[in-house]
This record gives sequence, C-alpha cells and structure tokens, in this order.
Amino acid sequence: MNLFGSSPKHSHGAAAVVTGAGSGIGAAFATELGRRGGRIVCSDVDEGSSRATAAAIVAAGGHATSVHCDVSRLEDVEGLAAQAQSWLGGAPTLVINNAGVGAGGAPIGEIAIEDWTWVLGINLWGPIHGCHVFTPILRDAGVRAGIINVASAAAFGAAPGMAAYNVSKAGVLSLSETLAAELSGTGIDVTVLCPTFVKTNILVSGEKSGAISARSSQLADRLMRWTGFSPERVAKTCLDTNDRGGLYCMPQPDARIGWGIKRFTPTVYTRAAGLTNRVTN
Repeated sequence: MNLFGSSPKHSHGAAAVVTGAGSGIGAAFATELGRRGGRIVCSDVDEGSSRATAAAIVAAGGHATSVHCDVSRLEDVEGLAAQAQSWLGGAPTLVINNAGVGAGGAPIGEIAIEDWTWVLGINLWGPIHGCHVFTPILRDAGVRAGIINVASAAAFGAAPGMAAYNVSKAGVLSLSETLAAELSGTGIDVTVLCPTFVKTNILVSGEKSGAISARSSQLADRLMRWTGFSPERVAKTCLDTNDRGGLYCMPQPDARIGWGIKRFTPTVYTRAAGLTNRVTN
C-alpha cells in the first residue's frame, strides 16, 4: 500500500537534480530521466558540459536546465538547491549525488596528501553536502521521493594502490546505509550505486587527472573497454532499483560476487587482493 498517494516509481515524471551531469553516468542519469518524462536540473563543475547535457534533453523534447556546482563546496550545493527549487517550482522528488573523480596508482604513504584532499572533497564530501542540504527539503515536502548516491565496488573492494578512491567510496556506502535507516518509513528511498567498471571518462576528468599513474590508467582503461557496462545501462538499472525501494544497486555480476565474498570471508578476500597486487606488479 502506498501511503503517500503517488506512484512509487519516482524516476518517472521526476523533478530531479543530478550532480556531475556533464558526462558519464551523470549524463546518462539525466538523459534517461528525460526519457521518463522528468524535469532535470543538470549540475556540474564544468557548466559547459552540463549545458550540453541539458540542451540534448531539451532537443529530444524533454525539460532540463543547467547549474554550475562544485560539490566540494557546501555553499555551491546550497545554491544548487535554491536554484533547483526555483526552476522546479518546489522540492525535487529525486536527487542523484553522482559527481566524482578517479585517482590511484600509489600505495598509502606515497599518495600526496593533496590528492587525498581532492578526492575526498569531491567523492565523499560531495554526497555528504548533497544529503545534508537536500534531505531536509525532501523530508519536509512530505511526498514520495528518492536519493541515489553513486559509490563504487571500490567501496568494499579495497584494491591496493587505490586508497583515496576506496576510502571515499566506502564513506558513500556507509553514508547511504545510515541515511536509509534514518529515513525508514518517510517515503524517501535511498539507493547506493556500486558498479565495477563503467565506460566513462572518470580517469581523465577533473583538473588533477595526473593523480592516476600511467600504468593504472592504462590497466583501468583496458578493463573498462573489455568488461565495462555502458553508463546508460548502469543508470537505467539504478533508477529501476530506486523505484523498487532497493538500497543496494550492483549492476554487474562481478560486483555482486565480490560483495558476497567480502561479506562472508573478509580476511580471505583481503589477502587475495594483496596477492593479486603482488602478482601483477
């Protein structure tokens, strides 16, 4: 029984806000929401790219606008919320905290502290800011709504040489689980997306793409091309998961397998990850 008097499929006809909407999974989320009859606020630190996403949605007959937002800055996210409510004519019904960057290739102790700060500022503080600002707005609106936080299988994978990225995504996983518990019974469904490899430009996005070693970048690029899902496929799967009220979205089989092994045999999993790292180096 739906106590909130509206369709539980909040991805259909959604009043949505998507961060990192200029490319990759964010653009795929925004485009798919447009296909589902939504009105989308596309935000990105690169406003040119978010404008392009919004323009493509409008050209296809949808409704979208773009807003500049650096998710690592609380004041930017507060500004995004204000502009979104103004353009949407009220509270959003779906918020997707997607903006993220990639970094890796060096062990703990060799990663520059500046890289830790940069990665955590966007990948972890971005979703924290998004949840901090938008959760009260959605809760006060009193309608059925959704929040999607984009993490990664790295949240539980703990691959060596990816500490800053792993930590940021593990934080997003915990943030989402906590938020889901706090919002239980409110009609706001929280989903955390944990994909493995997705065919996006995350390894070259942002002003500090040099934070990824050339070797790690080449390996990840090959894995993306060989095993990665398209961002469109990932976005559709995640939106459907949120519509069903699912907390975890792991669109690829390897993510689900890794999640199961890590949960039931964590010590074995971690030792195997370390052994794999020694073999490949």
